[in-house]
Amino acid sequence: MLMAMIENIYETMNLRITETAFELHLRKIYPTRNIVSMRETETISGQDCLDVQKKTDGSVNIIGEVATDPVASWMIQSAQVASKFTLFTHHAKTFPNLVTALRNSMLRTGVFKDEKTAEEQVVQVLNFDIHLIKDFRGRRYIERITECIPVEEKNEYTFDHRKEKTLEGKFDKFFDNATIFFTKQTNRELYKYRNILEFVDDSYVLTNPISDENIRGMRENMNDTDVEEFDAFLERNWGIKPPKLVAYDENGKEIKSESAVAAEESAKKETFKASEMNKAKPSESANASSDGSPRENRPQMKATATATSSGSVGVNSGSGTVRPEQRPHIQKTNMTGQNRPVMKKRPILDRNQNVKPQNASGNNVQRKPTELKNFDLDEEE
Repeated sequence: MLMAMIENIYETMNLRITETAFELHLRKIYPTRNIVSMRETETISGQDCLDVQKKTDGSVNIIGEVATDPVASWMIQSAQVASKFTLFTHHAKTFPNLVTALRNSMLRTGVFKDEKTAEEQVVQVLNFDIHLIKDFRGRRYIERITECIPVEEKNEYTFDHRKEKTLEGKFDKFFDNATIFFTKQTNRELYKYRNILEFVDDSYVLTNPISDENIRGMRENMNDTDVEEFDAFLERNWGIKPPKLVAYDENGKEIKSESAVAAEESAKKETFKASEMNKAKPSESANASSDGSPRENRPQMKATATATSSGSVGVNSGSGTVRPEQRPHIQKTNMTGQNRPVMKKRPILDRNQNVKPQNASGNNVQRKPTELKNFDLDEEE
């Protein structure tokens, strides 16, 4: 099966093979591919082979068979830093057994001392497990494809004890945090696994969708044709609609589909129509009153003449007052059309607090200055 999977890897990806014994013979099966195969000898260790592969611009690392503890350490190392993805074979029966076996190999080689840390490193590099089985009839087939989903550690501690006013409430909040802490220390869940595909009643059945993180990683390493087919597969089977990838031409301009171009043109037309309608609205509103009625339908303003005490005439309309030539003693109206009292001039007082005389029009009478006689002091004496 590992040999057949090479055919579905893009030819632009360089293959780097590490085996304890040459079994794959991929250079003979695929003579046009960029393949470098290595194996350890008495003088050259597998770790040295892996270090050389890191400097040969490899895209895919393939570990022939993880049968010993040092090979498990190579696999974890190459999957973390040395390539885009790693393929390997193992003889575990179930997915939890696979994780446990790799974790124990990491502990036995002395790379890690803590079981949780070693297991956490293992589940971070395991994305999919394709499990093959051979039944008693001699048939060999894929029993299941399992996805590994690492569980991210979240800070679930709270500070609600500060809000509590009683000592009993503070103790309750403290014990809640203590329960979370001891649960993480004693029974922390590092990963979840679920079957994507299963072989049931001589047919393959899709059971659970692929996680969003793995979908994103798979689409980033596909060409445009495979992305479209993969998106159609996701939508057809699980109703998942990933975001469309943006393609660019040689000049760096975005390549848009015919439907996208048609949608943009229709949007531009709608925008142009809306702008034309907005331009036409002011000319229409010029012939309309403030309440929206056309100017020709508005009631005509009736002017009434009001005679004042001084003989002047004021024109009173329904919406306001037209001022006459003479402003004093005008019969004015307010906004409701009702007459308001005439404001008279305040009388002017002289120094003796007597009212100065006024003429008929209300203007003050100007007195003639008193003529002063010249007195001759000598004559009077």
